[in-house]
Amino acid sequence: MTRHTNLEPDDTWDDPPTPRARIINWQLLSADDAEHEWLALNAWVDWLRQEFGLPAQIIPPAWHRHPELVWELSALHQHWLNAYDPQQHASAPIGWLADFHAARHRLREWVTASGTRLDRDRPTRITTWPGEDATDPPEDAPITHRDRDFLTFLHADIQRRRDDDEPFRRSGG
Repeated sequence: MTRHTNLEPDDTWDDPPTPRARIINWQLLSADDAEHEWLALNAWVDWLRQEFGLPAQIIPPAWHRHPELVWELSALHQHWLNAYDPQQHASAPIGWLADFHAARHRLREWVTASGTRLDRDRPTRITTWPGEDATDPPEDAPITHRDRDFLTFLHADIQRRRDDDEPFRRSGG
């Protein structure tokens, strides 16, 4: 596997890692596994949006900053990898296409709820439940260079995973 941790936000990448069909639980990935999966998913999402002419209302530039979109796109990616595996039954791609049709509707709903757009992004609003501290409403931030933003996000996520003492795994949640 090619190491990509030396990429800086102004860099580009020419050789995304070869994707592996498997179940991805983003909460349990190590820093190295997350790096591999982020780069593979990013390359595939870019291909998907171009191949199918998908607008930002279905796949916005800052999809990586919204867990609800990451989980949906990641599952769709793994489904695609399995459907187009050479050892898969020849009818598997039509199943993926049918599921992709349904996923496009869910993605549109996620994008609408999250508030991310083509030229600006804000964190998804989280409803405060009774007894929780109220949070300030999230503010929009302009998207000026999508690839730089992705690499900045990637570096922060990898560093967070390296610094994390794995509380999610220990708590069993």
